Amino acid sequence: MPLGSLATRAPSAGGPARGEDDGQIGVLVLGLFVLCTALILGGIDVTAAQLARMRLLDTADAIALDAADAVDERAVYEDGVTELLALTDETVRDAAHEHLDRTPRPTGITDWAVVDQTGSPDGSTAVVTLSARANLPMTGWFLESLGGGVTITVTSRARAPLR
Repeated sequence: MPLGSLATRAPSAGGPARGEDDGQIGVLVLGLFVLCTALILGGIDVTAAQLARMRLLDTADAIALDAADAVDERAVYEDGVTELLALTDETVRDAAHEHLDRTPRPTGITDWAVVDQTGSPDGSTAVVTLSARANLPMTGWFLESLGGGVTITVTSRARAPLR
């Protein structure tokens, strides 16, 4: 028997016979690809949600500043002007709704609303709470099909001291 035929029949001393591991690296590469893709898509959606949150917070800040100037005229006429403008829950909510109605919705936000916690807890601070739904570019359709989505709620406070 020639030596060449023995070499092809007997497994090498360093490992299993050729052919037993064929194709297993493909499963590992596929798993790595799926994991990397999920991480990239998740990173894009997390970034989109954070950007939507920052845009919503900017809007809440602007509305709170506007609402801090919404003086309660009855209190001013009855008590005069003090070092802080007199605010009520009603004047803050009205100013917040008016400001939100005339503000264009930022990119990445599908709908928004002024939340019931909006008002003036101490009569001189305007507290504005907004709630919005974020549009996630990669997995938003999937979350919506599950009946969910990403809702973002932010709160901003402002005062209008007189100098």
